[in-house]
Parts: sequence; C-alpha cells; structure tokens
Amino acid sequence: MNTDVLYALCDTLGPSQAEDVVARALEDLASRLCLVQDLAVTGSRNDLRKELRALRAVAIQVGLTGLSEVAEDVLTCIDQNDLVAEASTLARLARIGESALSALWDLQDLSL
Repeated sequence: MNTDVLYALCDTLGPSQAEDVVARALEDLASRLCLVQDLAVTGSRNDLRKELRALRAVAIQVGLTGLSEVAEDVLTCIDQNDLVAEASTLARLARIGESALSALWDLQDLSL
C-alpha cells in the first residue's frame, strides 16, 4: 500500500472528504472483486476486462498498487489466452484483494 497517496488525498481534499473517498473505494473494490470472480466463471471476456480496468483505477486512486498490478497481470493472461495462468492469477487477485481491503479498512480507524 502506498500511503503517500492517502496523505496526498488528505492534503488535497481534507481529512473528512479523504475518508469519504476511501470509504467509497472500499465498497467499490469489494463489489468489483466479487464481480470479477463471477465474470471469470460465467461472464464475457469483454466485461471481465472492463471490470479489471475499473478495479485497477480505483486501486490506484487509494494507493493499492499491489492490487492494481495483479489486476494488470490478469489482463495480461487474458490477452495471452492462457487459461491456467489466468485462473492462478485470479486466485492471487482474490487473496491480494482481501488483504488490501483489510489494510484499507484498518486505516479508516486511524487518522489519515
């Protein structure tokens, strides 16, 4: 997690608005992580790519660079049509996503 991004949010928006941004990002990321897993099984590849790109954008916005990088890795696997690597990388995305959400949630309890 890049905490410099969170500090920059606080400096730019103020603590209250930064907290609102982080709270919305938490909800959005949790929703998108679930949707990505569902789309990987039953959805279209285009919809999966769209959600992965959106997940990356939100992750970058709140300093979750690791989550963003893994989402990019999944996109690479899709581009290469490597289903085994895609499945593995999606599992890694779920693990990293859970850890990132927990870390961001814990930071909400602290002053940004």
